[in-house]
Amino acid sequence: MTLYVTRFDRLQRRVGAHLSQALIGPWRRRSVGLLSLLFGFIVGSNVTMYWFQKSGQQRPFAVFVMVLVLEILVRLRSRVRINQWPLGWLALDNFRIGTVYAVVFEAFKLGS
Repeated sequence: MTLYVTRFDRLQRRVGAHLSQALIGPWRRRSVGLLSLLFGFIVGSNVTMYWFQKSGQQRPFAVFVMVLVLEILVRLRSRVRINQWPLGWLALDNFRIGTVYAVVFEAFKLGS
């Protein structure tokens, strides 16, 4: 049985190569990435609750300030054109992703 090299086959091979690279990569990068993601989630959920309790009903303003800070981080990150990011930028980016997830999660909790 002959195998044809189709676009889907190439896509599967690329996805498999990326996943295998993620599984055999250095543990320090993965652990720092995961810890910064979780820390970003904790900080994001706690900062919105702290500002909400401190300022009364100003939660939209607190979320606006957080989103503004996160957008500044995105702009700074886009200036780095390195093939493999330094560990600090990886941690900062995962922290940002965790914080955004926490803010969106808080919005869903408030909406329900």
